Parts: sequence; C-alpha cells; structure tokens
Amino acid sequence: MPHGLRANFHDQLDDIRNGIARMSSGVTELVPRATEILLTGDLEGAEYVILGDDEYDAQAVELEERCFSLIALQAPVAGDLRQLVSAIKIIADVERSADLCVNICKAARRIYSHELDAGLRGIIHKCGLQAAVLFKEATEAYLVTDGPRSAALHDMDAYLDDLHRQFIQIIFQSHAAGNIDLQVAVQLAVVARFYERIGDHAVNVGDRTRYIVDGWVPDHPYPESGNELTGAEGGDADAELSPGDAAG
Repeated sequence: MPHGLRANFHDQLDDIRNGIARMSSGVTELVPRATEILLTGDLEGAEYVILGDDEYDAQAVELEERCFSLIALQAPVAGDLRQLVSAIKIIADVERSADLCVNICKAARRIYSHELDAGLRGIIHKCGLQAAVLFKEATEAYLVTDGPRSAALHDMDAYLDDLHRQFIQIIFQSHAAGNIDLQVAVQLAVVARFYERIGDHAVNVGDRTRYIVDGWVPDHPYPESGNELTGAEGGDADAELSPGDAAG
C-alpha cells in the first residue's frame, strides 16, 4: 500500500476507534442515569432514554459500515485486521449495553409507584456504580490500547457478579418480608441480570482490546448475547418479563 494511502487508512482507523470510544463513553454515562431513573421512578427520564436508543443504533450501524468498507477496500492484514475485526465486535457490545440501559428504564416504568426498601435501593446503587466503573475502564483501555488494564476487568467483573448474587438474595428477603410483591420481585431479578450483563459486555471489550494488542484470545467462547433473557438484549428490548408474565 502506498505511503499516502496507508496514512489515510490509519487515520480512518483512528476515527473509528474514537467514534467507538465516544459511543462507549455515552453508555458509561447512561448506566448511572438508568439507575437513578429506577430508584426515583422518573417516568419522563425513562421515556427520554428509551427514545434515545435509536441514536445508539444508528451510530453502531454507521461505525460497522465504515469497518466493513475498510476491510473490503484496503484488505488489511495482521494488526490492522485485528483492529477492524475487534472494532466490529466491540460496537455490538456497546450497542447491546445501551439496550440493557433501556431495559432498566422500562423496568422502572413497570414497577412505578412500588416502594423499594433500603436494602434493595442500596444494592441497586452498588450494581449501577460498579457497572459504570467497568464500562469506563473498558472504554479507556480500548482508546489507549492498554492490554494489562483490559486484563484487570475480569477481576472487577467478579465483584459485580458477587453484587448480582447479593441482589438476588435481597430480592428474596424483601419478598419474604412482604415488602415487595411477586411481580416486582421478578422485575428486579431481571434488572439484576441486566447489570450483570453490562459488566460482561465491558469484559468483552477488554478481551477484544487484548486481542488487538497481541492476538490473545480467551479460553472460552464469547456468550451469544442476543439469545439470553429471551432475546431482551438484541433487536427487541421489550422482551424482558412483564408483570403479567410473573403472575402466570
């Protein structure tokens, strides 16, 4: 590839990486926002986040198309190809995480007017905070292509996994004490899973950053994100359980 074309190619790679980082930073801000909406029952805020999801979808499509175009027109190899392949995967992880934030807001609408006790409110706050921290670290590690920082995300996610288990236990305790009914308990259990999955997507971003650095791949396959929770993460963000489902 002539020097001028190669320089232009790498400029386009940088633009794609920066675009992904901006999109991912938006999700980092969206996680605590969705958490606050859930805790305060902010119906107006929930509607705003839900309607704004189309913008994330459009950004994801535009960035993916740019990646595919560079692969088709420039036939990259080695590290350049790893960057583009990883970028396509990371875009999907970021977009699905935005979907999960939307789902949290939809859950907030479903449990609107139901009071949550201090234990539930505390664990929701902790899960939201840790999920946001994970996504922030994943975003920054990707932007600067930092392998060791990306590797640390696994340990950070282990803490979120532990919070997820605590969340489920507190839901059982709150329901047993008569503080929440079955429908609310089911919705909160699904919300707990949403937070846990946001952390998993952040880890995926980190793993794919490590692949860019030196070709490292995990020993286990990546989970098929669109098939979990009856498809709630993928194209249909309404697929999570509704109160009527819980009653059945």
